[in-house]
Amino acid sequence: MSPQTSRPAPLRRTDFKAFLTIPTRWMDVDIYGHVNNVQYLSFFDTAVNSWYVENGLLDPVKSSEIFVVVETGCHYFAEITFPDTVTAGLRIERLGSSSVVFRVGLFTGEALETAAHGRFVHVLVDRPTRRPLPISEQKREVLESLTA
Repeated sequence: MSPQTSRPAPLRRTDFKAFLTIPTRWMDVDIYGHVNNVQYLSFFDTAVNSWYVENGLLDPVKSSEIFVVVETGCHYFAEITFPDTVTAGLRIERLGSSSVVFRVGLFTGEALETAAHGRFVHVLVDRPTRRPLPISEQKREVLESLTA
C-alpha cells in the first residue's frame, strides 16, 4: 500500500463522544508561526486526563492507580495557531483488561473536521510499582460511555 492510500482522512465532530476546550498559548507557537507538533500530544494528554478527573477516575495526587501512556501517534491536517481555541474530542476505540485506546481529535474554532487526530494508549498501573492492573468494573462502566 502506498503512503498516499494509507493516510487517514480528517474525522468529524460527530465521531467523538466528549469534548474539552483548550486555549492555545503564545509559547505553543514555533518559528514557523503555527502551534508546534509536540503541543498536539500535550493537548491529547490534557484532554484525556481532564476527562479522567472530571469523571472520578483519577485524582492526580492521591490515586493509588494511575494511567500511563504507552503509545501515541498523530496525523496532521490543518495548522493550529495562536490565538486560537482548540476543542479536543474524545472517544475510546478499544477497552482492554488493563489498557484504553483513545482516539483524540483536535478542532479549531467551529471547524467540523479535525485539524489533527491521533491515538493515545493508556495502561492502568499501580502507582508505586508501575505494574499493570485490571480495570475495575466501576472504572470500566465510566470508560464505556466513550466507546465508539
